[in-house]
Amino acid sequence: MSAVNRRLGIFTKSFSAIASTTKNDVTVKSLATKASSHETQLQNLVDKFKTSCESQRFRHNQSIYRRKVRRLAAANKFSMIEDILEHQKKYDDIRREGFSIRLIGLYGEAGMFDHAHKVFDELPELNCDRTVKSLNALLKAALDAKKFDKVIEIFNELPSRVSIEPDMISYNIVIHAFCEMGSLDEALSLFRKLEDNGQEPDLVTFNTLLNALYMNNRFSEGERIWATMESKNVVPDVRSYNSRLRGMFRDNRISEAEKLVGEMESNGIRSDVFSYNALIKGFCDSGNLEEAKKWYGEIEKNKCTPNLATYIILIPAFRKAGDLDKAFELCLDANNHGFFLKRTVFKQVAEALVEKGRTEEASELENLVRA
Repeated sequence: MSAVNRRLGIFTKSFSAIASTTKNDVTVKSLATKASSHETQLQNLVDKFKTSCESQRFRHNQSIYRRKVRRLAAANKFSMIEDILEHQKKYDDIRREGFSIRLIGLYGEAGMFDHAHKVFDELPELNCDRTVKSLNALLKAALDAKKFDKVIEIFNELPSRVSIEPDMISYNIVIHAFCEMGSLDEALSLFRKLEDNGQEPDLVTFNTLLNALYMNNRFSEGERIWATMESKNVVPDVRSYNSRLRGMFRDNRISEAEKLVGEMESNGIRSDVFSYNALIKGFCDSGNLEEAKKWYGEIEKNKCTPNLATYIILIPAFRKAGDLDKAFELCLDANNHGFFLKRTVFKQVAEALVEKGRTEEASELENLVRA
């Protein structure tokens, strides 16, 4: 290479480096501008919200509080959440327990449990009486924030300290926390102590335990809880049946699961999409795709609508089985219902179609991904 060419090469590389650096600088500045604009939008939202709170009618709108807090939590703007919720303490509404426990609940949903506990502790000085409703709000805040150990700690220590007697809702939250922790033996132990503590289990209690036991392959214990529910004349609902359906498939009791669907219908309980998904997954897992296909067809026939999970179960199952016609059809169905599946789901079906020379259909799926 001549000296001139070497120099040109150096200049070319230099210009490329300068261009690349300039492009990166522009990208960084663009991202910073967008971030700043987003921050400004959220701050304006907070300011407007606080102004709107001057209206008592606005303060009674629980749904708008929840929407705003969720939006700020999704953006990790926890200081802004604190700003709007602490602002509420200036209003006389804070003396009403219903208003106060809403703040506790919103902090819990945002994962800000320490703030929720602080509100609970401050209620006496805010001239708000604390009852079991406040206690339950705090327990639920800990549950929503996934502070399961705090649920147990509060339940064991706080009631006696603040002279509040737990009710069945309190026990249900604690049983739920034990189940979330995977401490099913502790959940069952507390369940057995309910009557000794003057409590009677309700449908929420049974549904929480049934779901956890069947999901964790403790089928026989789930059946014992089911029998107890019947003996206490607590009528199962669709959630109860769905948990049992999933448990039967997990325990390979396929024929019993199909009979259970008939039992639901005879008891006047209409199957929902979760019932159908349980059946579809059970038959997909057992390799019986014809039955899975049949139950997918039953969803809309029975005035029900498939959800995202329906397609997450079905599409890979039919692709793996080599039924590309059905896999392709399901991809289109998912798109028509407005569900956005992971790119890999469509991509895997598209790749399988290309291998079979079905390039037009593969291109159609690629276009869906790009859209």
